[in-house]
Amino acid sequence: MEISRRSFIGSSLAELGLFYSFNSISENISSPSRKYHVSVSIDALEHEPELFEIFKNAGISAVWIGGYFYGHWYYKPEAIKAWKDKFEEVGIPAYVINVPLGHPGDSLGSYSGEVPLTPPTHWKPGVNFDMQIYAGTSLHPPATEDNATALKVLKTHGISKVFLDDDFRLARSPGMIGGCFCDEHKKSFLEKTGYSKLDWENLLASIKNRNLTKILKDWIEFTCDELSNCFYTLERSVPGIELGIMVMYMGSEKAGIRLKDYSGRPFRVGELMFDDHSFGSIKGKCNELFSVLFHRRFTRPEKAFSETTAFPSDKLSAKNMCAKLAISTIADVRNTMFMSGIQHFPKAHWNMLPDEMKKQTQFHEVIAGNKLAGPFKHYWGEKSRYISDDNPYSLFLAMGIPFEVVEKPTDEGWVFVSDYDADTLPQTKCSYLTRMKREGCTEIPEDLNALFNFKHSILPQLKNIPFILENEPVVCAWYPSARKVFVWNLSEDEKELTLARNSKKRGFQLSGLNSILLDDLSS
Repeated sequence: MEISRRSFIGSSLAELGLFYSFNSISENISSPSRKYHVSVSIDALEHEPELFEIFKNAGISAVWIGGYFYGHWYYKPEAIKAWKDKFEEVGIPAYVINVPLGHPGDSLGSYSGEVPLTPPTHWKPGVNFDMQIYAGTSLHPPATEDNATALKVLKTHGISKVFLDDDFRLARSPGMIGGCFCDEHKKSFLEKTGYSKLDWENLLASIKNRNLTKILKDWIEFTCDELSNCFYTLERSVPGIELGIMVMYMGSEKAGIRLKDYSGRPFRVGELMFDDHSFGSIKGKCNELFSVLFHRRFTRPEKAFSETTAFPSDKLSAKNMCAKLAISTIADVRNTMFMSGIQHFPKAHWNMLPDEMKKQTQFHEVIAGNKLAGPFKHYWGEKSRYISDDNPYSLFLAMGIPFEVVEKPTDEGWVFVSDYDADTLPQTKCSYLTRMKREGCTEIPEDLNALFNFKHSILPQLKNIPFILENEPVVCAWYPSARKVFVWNLSEDEKELTLARNSKKRGFQLSGLNSILLDDLSS
């Protein structure tokens, strides 16, 4: 379905993220690590034509142009091709982001307000488990077929890479147990699994109570099968196009995203803190870092993309957008994607971004490919992935003590456990820490004062481990194979800090939201 430019003043600025190869700021420069990308709408390029020169001069590696949005072409494919050619004439590759199913609410932020927010009427709406009807993030025929047709059109115009925006999920929001509960999906699920109509009521009760029963797990797998099969169908429909998935914040099985199914594809690690209010808090920064570290378990760094996003476009300051770049450095996310919706974020941000891009590139060159290590364990288990409210115990990342990502609890260190995983922990020699009282666990409120008191109590046990001595909210990421420590100040105030390891100490200053790469005092 084509929509005229007069009817839709829009072109898609979808939100994206790329994850592995991060070193150079220009794709024309050979480098093993970081690259920087930007997602932009044709609408933004036409409203602010100076963006073309800004991207070129800032050293952007590639641009991603919004294409097909949940059943609509906001701009004709010929217009996408024209802008693709214009960027490629100056050495900047151009690709496409599609929004395949439809965002809940207005997640685009158009200039005119005329961009439609729902799929066309021949697409069926979704149904929540409470029987409320909604548009977007549900999968019915002919959504897959229409998206496949759109990809084929893009291929004829020379597009070689396409990301599916993070509405490619079957839950409307983080923390929701997803799937469509319409009569068609109900019938298909019951026939496939052999459950009865009475069992269906047990499923709805399990969802309401967040109880991981067998039928609920079977429902989630059914939902994941549906979304994965859609992806595979789209992938097969356009050989020659590399198709990637943009994963929502903490995106996992409960949202229909069986993460292992997308291994080896371009993979956007889910973020959420898109404005100064959400990213401005210490907890907000820790949650975002937690989600990125979780998703990095399922993708290689060269295939991983960030979601360095401002939305609404003018609500994330330049200093906070610069600060977000540290997250990709810590997690070895080698592709940074700048995004903001259909409207571009303020052009003045580009006065600050290039210097920070260069700095993070230099840091990343040193630590790329080296594994995080530390006594604190980052763990997000099955119950968190299947039924939780996606509120991780993440504030431990701000304690200035190194951490590492684990798929299951180990026999050493301290594991900070979510409220849902606390009931299913294996017997190990590690210490489990929870926000709520649980048998076999130590209860510590997710509060910086309580966590710093705990930090003080364990300092004598940190033998041969670098850490930040002060009780200040900083991330201390240790890469022992590189003999480096990356420190990120989560506060907006300058801090006097001390890196300590055994009897060695090094004092340094770190301005607000800034980061630094230090030797780990190992020699």
